[in-house]
Amino acid sequence: MAMTTHAADVVASYWAACDARDWDAFAALLADDVVYEVPQTRERIRGRARYVEFNATYPGDWQLRIERIAGFGRHAASWISFVVDGVEQPGLCFFDLDERGLIAHLTDFWPEPYDPPPGREHLTERY
Repeated sequence: MAMTTHAADVVASYWAACDARDWDAFAALLADDVVYEVPQTRERIRGRARYVEFNATYPGDWQLRIERIAGFGRHAASWISFVVDGVEQPGLCFFDLDERGLIAHLTDFWPEPYDPPPGREHLTERY
């Protein structure tokens, strides 16, 4: 992926692949050593395979809707509405791309602190 790709376009593709459950397309947007962090749960996931599995096995019946994406250069932010089992909540995610235009770091913010769903301990580290 050339660096001429705007970060907002990469993030739009990321959310489209996630919503479609197209895990191959989703993985293709991530750096091998991607780092994902959720401050509310203090979870951190390192590596493409672990992060794809984390998303592909997310519990519940969920959908998402993009509210807004803004980006410049190698940085972008998104605001989404995430619905899990009928409960809607907003989410903010900040993205950093590497020199190849792949997502290297993400930080997800949700409105309330919460305990992470069980069964994902093998994918995450707590901080």
